Amino acid sequence: MSAPISTATLHRVPALDAVRVIGALAVVGHHVGFATGVNTGGGPWGGWFARMDAGVAVFFVLSGFLLYRPWAHAQASGKPRPGTGRYLWRRAMRVLPAYWVTVAVCLLVLPRNDDATPADWIRHVTLTQIYGPDHLQHGLSQTWSLATEVAFYALLPLLAALLVSGRKPTGRPWPIIAGGFLITGTWVVLIGAGVLSGSLHTMWLPAYGLWFGSGMALAAVHVALRHGHRPRWRFLDEIGAAPLACWVSALAVYAIATTPIAGPRDLAEPTATEFGLKLLLYSLLAILIMVPLAFGPHTRTKEILGSGVARWLGTVSYGLFLWHPFVLEELYAVTGRPEFTGPLLSTYLITVGGGLTLAALSYYLVEKPAQRLSHRWPGPPRARTTESQSVTVEPSAAS
Repeated sequence: MSAPISTATLHRVPALDAVRVIGALAVVGHHVGFATGVNTGGGPWGGWFARMDAGVAVFFVLSGFLLYRPWAHAQASGKPRPGTGRYLWRRAMRVLPAYWVTVAVCLLVLPRNDDATPADWIRHVTLTQIYGPDHLQHGLSQTWSLATEVAFYALLPLLAALLVSGRKPTGRPWPIIAGGFLITGTWVVLIGAGVLSGSLHTMWLPAYGLWFGSGMALAAVHVALRHGHRPRWRFLDEIGAAPLACWVSALAVYAIATTPIAGPRDLAEPTATEFGLKLLLYSLLAILIMVPLAFGPHTRTKEILGSGVARWLGTVSYGLFLWHPFVLEELYAVTGRPEFTGPLLSTYLITVGGGLTLAALSYYLVEKPAQRLSHRWPGPPRARTTESQSVTVEPSAAS
């Protein structure tokens, strides 16, 4: 899917494709760790694999950054904002066709979905499976995050219009940061008070306002700095120039998250405090991963991370997100292996290999043709505006 923007100032950041790859591989690791029993087995690596769902935070922050950036750029440059209709159409064409194919295959092929009802089909096709208890079907449990992200896609034009309503180019991140904290904080408090369900409402968009808001705030600062505004935030460029320090710090944050402070490793509900701390830690982790790639200078490391292989993997990462649970389910069904057993490494490699194979087929047979269609309707881009050129923005693959 493409977010139409002028490439004169707002250029694509190829190294961010590596963020998708890292996030996607982490999400696969989380699911494989759970399927093999490593997450809950009490071994030395259990906590590390259990917290690989941090890949969800990485993708949500990345989505906030990439998708809000065109609106921030429009305000900073004084150019027209992205058209809402075109934006929504391209988002839909980027996300839905491949997703619908995955839903159909999982519900028709996986034996454990033989009891799927017409209501299950409707809920999954419309991405409303998270708005009721126990509606996620086998091979599709990861789609809770896609449903949450699609809700963000739908609300973004309204949120962006509120944030860039003034004529003066500000690039202020504080309203976004405060809004994210307020929304997520209120949601966590309501969960702690028993007003909301810890098993159901932790999948809804407000729980992740902090993650999406973090990405949007980074986008606002990134654009402002590139237009010569907000010099006090130049420290992010300086931090980004020290990628090793950022990534070592991210690893340290991740290590903290592997402890019981972030909640149980299995499917048991965390307390509201544990859930809130997990959200904070994962948000910081995602920011530390992204800042060197988005703000740092061009380096050999960024060149490698933006190379052809990394870019291709980033391109098919959405398909890997969609298909790896199907591969994992089929592996256990074909081998007759009991749940929560099996070798970790070989299971991971088979799941990644099979997932990438199906992801490549999905991209070339479904996603790429749909993207071509998205560029031809509902009309050509307006000439010489913020919609005059486009930068590919992939949907986030999340757990």
